[in-house]
Parts: sequence; C-alpha cells; structure tokens
Amino acid sequence: MAEQLRAIRTRQTILSAAAKIFEEHGYQAATISQILTEAGVTKGALYFHFQSKEDLAQGVLAEQDQLIIAPARPSKVQEIVDVVMLHAHRLQTDPMVRAGVRLSMDQSARNLDRSGPFLRWAEVGLSLLEQAQAQGELLPHISPAETADVIVGSFAGIQSMSQAVCEYRDLVKRVSALMRHVLPSAVVPSVLASLDLSEGRGAAVYAEAAKARYFAEAEAAG
Repeated sequence: MAEQLRAIRTRQTILSAAAKIFEEHGYQAATISQILTEAGVTKGALYFHFQSKEDLAQGVLAEQDQLIIAPARPSKVQEIVDVVMLHAHRLQTDPMVRAGVRLSMDQSARNLDRSGPFLRWAEVGLSLLEQAQAQGELLPHISPAETADVIVGSFAGIQSMSQAVCEYRDLVKRVSALMRHVLPSAVVPSVLASLDLSEGRGAAVYAEAAKARYFAEAEAAG
C-alpha cells in the first residue's frame, strides 16, 4: 500500500512539473529535461509513468476536468452555469487547469491530439442540455448538441481573450457576461429569471464541491 501511494504521489509530481513547463514554454519548446529538473525525479521514474512528451501532455490535458465536479442541481441549466463558472474559477486558481487549457489551445503543438478536452466538455454540455430539455427548461427550437458546441466554443474564445489581455484576472466577469448573452436565446424566461449568473458563482461552487469531496473521502476512509 505504501509503495502504491508513493507511485501515485510521484505521478502527480511529474504531472505538476509538466504542467508548469508546458504553461511557461508551450508544447513544442518544452523538453523532457526541463520537466525532469522541475519534478526532481529520475528519467526512469518519469518513463515508468509516461512514455513520451506527448503522453505527458495528454495526462495534463485530462487533468483539467478531474478532481472537482460541480454538484447536481434540480435545474440543469443552473448546473450548466455552475460547470462553466467553476471551470473559469479553476482557470484562475489552478496551474494544472491553466496548463491543460494552454495545451488544448496551442495550434503550434504538432502531433498532439488536442481534441479531447473540447469533446469531453461538449459531451458534458450535451448531457445536461438534454436533461434540461426533458424538464422543459429550454425553448422549443433548441438543439442541445448545437447549443453545447456554441457554449464550449464561446468559452474557449473568451478564456483565450482574457488570458491575452490580463492573464485571466477578468475571466469570471467575461464568462458571467457570456452566460447572460447566450442563455436568453436558449432558455425559457421563467428558468432564466431564477439563475445565479453572478461573478462569484464559480468560487462558491468550488467551495461547495470541495467540502462535499472532503466529507466523501473521510467517510470512505472510515
């Protein structure tokens, strides 16, 4: 058990180091040597967990939608808002998420499949929008798949603009504005009026989700 825990910690140390290097230098310029130096591990330890720089990058890409999950809500449109605002908050506060997003947006990253995060977020949005549609929360003409793609693509553009302008400092403000502009074209007015689209929503959802995770892990540990 102790050996397994050490392996888990080593893998996370390597991923965190890779995230830092990828965020600072981009995929093409980053090197395994830089990641090894940052992680403080041997080449053998790194290659035990990751076979290549591409494998490391895919590990970082996958981490951005792990660990903290927005709680379920009776209103699935509110849940969509919470997912989006939570991701914005994590972009501001979590280096691993920032590195994953930089990789996913890095058009110079040759031979790296960057589609994963976009496809996963579109799947999450589609599932929630289909549930919202079944509950009568969406306007009759709405296509959940089309709306999910619009939200994911719009968020990608907004976060990229925020990163370029001010290193994400205004991201939650921009994302709140995005939701206020997009949702009226898709959501029935009675549901729209009940939504919390405030700029502090992401931080509040993060705190709620982190607390729920803490108690779940404590209960599982006995």
